[in-house]
Amino acid sequence: MALNSINTNNGAMVALQSLNRTNDALATTQKRISTGYRVADAKDDGAAFAVAQTVRADIAGLTSANEQMGGVKGILDTTLAGLTKVSKAMEDVRGVLVKLADGTLSADQRTQYQAQYTSLRTQVQNYISDATYNGRSLLTTATASGGGDIATTRNETGTTYTLTAVDGATNLVVAAAPTDAAGAVTALGASGDFATKQAAINTALNTFGSDSRYLDNQIAYNKEKIDSLDSGVGALVDADLAKESARLQSLQIRQQLGTQALGIANQAPQTLLSLFR
Repeated sequence: MALNSINTNNGAMVALQSLNRTNDALATTQKRISTGYRVADAKDDGAAFAVAQTVRADIAGLTSANEQMGGVKGILDTTLAGLTKVSKAMEDVRGVLVKLADGTLSADQRTQYQAQYTSLRTQVQNYISDATYNGRSLLTTATASGGGDIATTRNETGTTYTLTAVDGATNLVVAAAPTDAAGAVTALGASGDFATKQAAINTALNTFGSDSRYLDNQIAYNKEKIDSLDSGVGALVDADLAKESARLQSLQIRQQLGTQALGIANQAPQTLLSLFR
C-alpha cells in the first residue's frame, strides 16, 4: 500500500479509532456518574445485574413482610390492651366475690354486690368484644366476626407465623353472679370459675405478649437483613463517584487531544499538493 496516498490515510484511521474508544469510555463514565451505578442495566454487566435484581427482589419481599407484620402488631397491641383492662377488672371482680362469700350479708347488701359484679362482668365482655383492629380480633374464634387464627408472613420466602385466637366470650368471662355465699366460695376455689377464668386470662396475656415480642424481633431482624442486602448490592453495582470524576476529567482531555490529532492527520494529504506545484 502506498505511503503517500489521498485515498488511504492510515494516520487518520488510527486517530479516529483512538477517538472512538475515548468517546465510548467517556459515554460509559458519564452514564455511571448520571445514574450512580457501575452496573445500571444488563448491558453493563449481565451477570452482576442479574444477581443485583435477585437481591433487590429479596429486599422487596422483606419490606413487604415487615409491612404485613406491622399490621398484625396493631391487632396484637389492641388485644393486649383489651386483656390488660380485663385483668384489671378481674381484680375488682375478686373483691366483690369475696364480699359475696360472706354469709352475714343482708338481702339488700347481696343484691347491691351482685349488681356490682354484673356490671364488672359486662365491662369484661365489652373489653373483649371491642378488642378489634381493622376488623380483626384474636379474642374470638368466630371467623364471621373477624376472629380466628392469624397467619402472617414473616420473611421474603413467604414463611408464616401463626397467632392462635382464643374464645374470649367463653374462656375469659366469669359466670353470672352467684346467688348465695356458697356459690361465691365455690367460684373462688382453686378449681372454681373465677380461678379458671383468671388463669385463662393470664395465659392469654403471656401468649400474646410472647407473640408481640417475637414480631418485634422479627421486624428488627428483617431490617438488619435489608441493610446487609443493600450493602451487598451497593458493593456489586454502585459506582465509585470519586474515581469516575477523576476518570471523566482524564477522558475529556483525551477527547480533546484525540480530536486535535485527527484534525492533524486529516491535513496530511494536503502536503501532497505541494508536489504538483
